[in-house]
Amino acid sequence: MIGVFYLTSFTRALQGTTCWRDCHSEENNSRSRFLQQATMQFSRRKKVISSSLTEYGHSLQLYSQPPIENISLSEFETFAVERLKLLKTVDNLGVSYVKGSEDYKRKLSTEISNLNFPFRSEAGMVATELEKRRKDHISHFILRLAYCQTEDLRRWFIQQEMDLFRHRFTDLPSKFKTEFLHRNDLHYDTASTEEKEALMEKLVSSTFMVSGTTVLEQDFYKVPFQDALDLVKMRKIFLRAGFAYIPHQDIVTIVLNDFRTQLSKALALTARSLPTVQSDERLQPLLSHLSHAYVGQDYSIQKNVGKISLEQIDQLSVKSFPLCMRELQRSLREQHHLRHGGRMQYGLFLKGVGLTLDQALQFWRAEFIKGKVDSDKFDKAYAYSIRHMFGKEGKRTDYTPYSCMKIILSNPPSQGDFHGCPFRHSDPELLKQRLQTYKLSQAGISQVMELVKGMHYQLACQKYFELTHNIEDSGFTLNHPNQYFAESQRLLTGVGEMRKEADAPRGGQAVPAPTAPDALQDQPANPGPAFTEITKDLDSFFQDY
Repeated sequence: MIGVFYLTSFTRALQGTTCWRDCHSEENNSRSRFLQQATMQFSRRKKVISSSLTEYGHSLQLYSQPPIENISLSEFETFAVERLKLLKTVDNLGVSYVKGSEDYKRKLSTEISNLNFPFRSEAGMVATELEKRRKDHISHFILRLAYCQTEDLRRWFIQQEMDLFRHRFTDLPSKFKTEFLHRNDLHYDTASTEEKEALMEKLVSSTFMVSGTTVLEQDFYKVPFQDALDLVKMRKIFLRAGFAYIPHQDIVTIVLNDFRTQLSKALALTARSLPTVQSDERLQPLLSHLSHAYVGQDYSIQKNVGKISLEQIDQLSVKSFPLCMRELQRSLREQHHLRHGGRMQYGLFLKGVGLTLDQALQFWRAEFIKGKVDSDKFDKAYAYSIRHMFGKEGKRTDYTPYSCMKIILSNPPSQGDFHGCPFRHSDPELLKQRLQTYKLSQAGISQVMELVKGMHYQLACQKYFELTHNIEDSGFTLNHPNQYFAESQRLLTGVGEMRKEADAPRGGQAVPAPTAPDALQDQPANPGPAFTEITKDLDSFFQDY
């Protein structure tokens, strides 16, 4: 355990007031400090949250009250990362499938179960279910801190939380929906029996799957039509005098409206108090990087080290490299040089693919010598930086390859650069031309460009994977270039790990393969509990010559 702090003050910051208590270690438990800001706009809860039916009596929450308990920093990080994985899955599925479709519901339900978040209410409450509800509660408030910082982050967070809430609420049995409304004091105006009888014909004809009998048996809620625009758009409800008559089966629309309003206000309040919370040196790095953190496999662990020869790189770049790395390989072969950003991005990718340090040095030396860099200049200007990236110089940190999110969000390319994400940073017309050059069908190119237009860059890359591998569904969520390579090799070779190509080019001079020269990275190979940023000094080693 790295340390313990009180969630009490942490979550009060989410409501407009901050009060931190620090316990640095068992030896310093007597030391504490308090940071106070503003006046509470919400009533304070005094009792500590315990795993009880009183606190977590339902599998679904509106997150109106913050958690108050002790929690270790390691648990803090684990909860944050696992909820982030869940929300990113919600985001990806929402683009890949029709929301509410059977495939969408099945895949999302599976992910919720795999990450141990609560889903359906259980009749017999057990300790494991209570722990899931506790995790759901705390993790939501942790991500509020990470995603309150900008308007774009708040918008993304609200949308994913709403989609997750809608899925979970819709799947509840009717009695549990009613219980949820009562537990959260959600009271809506209902149409009287006399009013339903008077409007019987219109309610039956305008409401989906409702008969005359069910009209009288169930509640119809009267709400301003602007609170049910989704149902209005689909023409699923009856409108009269500015009010929408919503059957109980569609009550999620009204609840979602309240949930959105409450969460939006809470994020605005959280943003005000964020500077005080960030003053905690243990949490600041974690909160800074959570908003675009990579939460998948660590590709600094080279499972295929030494299994790839330099002669294979050109062939593999066509068959198994994502478009960003394929473009870097092509540019390197044509220019015999990559500028700083390209060397960093491509080099670490190849390190993750399996190139050894010796192969990396051999590749970059041979390729750069074909350009304007002689052998002596390469040894003086570049060799040290390559060894540094492999953890053999300086701080001896073993740097990991860039994730998709890092490539998309940081260090955009300028004139003369070839790094970045082609789906994010390329001109659409140039991207189309490149895809045509790589023999994608016109229909496939249209599918990719539609995703690019919607700013779903990782999904566009995943569609590129499916088109170049002639499959309908890749069966994974793409988050990392090295994941793309690994999945491609698994599909092409039928094995989990890379193997040497039997048809690799023979004879002639070996064509060196790009390895990890100059790369800053997402996280070190053994990241600390707070995604500690330790790569800032690496840039100084990579200068353009």
